[in-house]
Amino acid sequence: MSAQNPLESELAQLLTEALNLETAPDTIDPEAPLYGEGLGLDSIDLLELSVVISKKFGFQIKSDDPDIARIFSSLRDLAEAVATRRTL
Repeated sequence: MSAQNPLESELAQLLTEALNLETAPDTIDPEAPLYGEGLGLDSIDLLELSVVISKKFGFQIKSDDPDIARIFSSLRDLAEAVATRRTL
């Protein structure tokens, strides 16, 4: 497992709180899949996570975003998207 950078750690904490996961934030592998296998999130979880990210970071991840599969492919990819798109 790779170590989380500070933004990945913040997102892991946000993710576990928003989705009421029983997983400790610091145990989430930043390179493991978020959807399906790996962390096991489903499409409803990703929708909820999108809303929380929008409120916290000031940008929306829409279902028709051409990069949506990559954005939610791992915690690391999500952190990269937040780093490049956030406005707050």
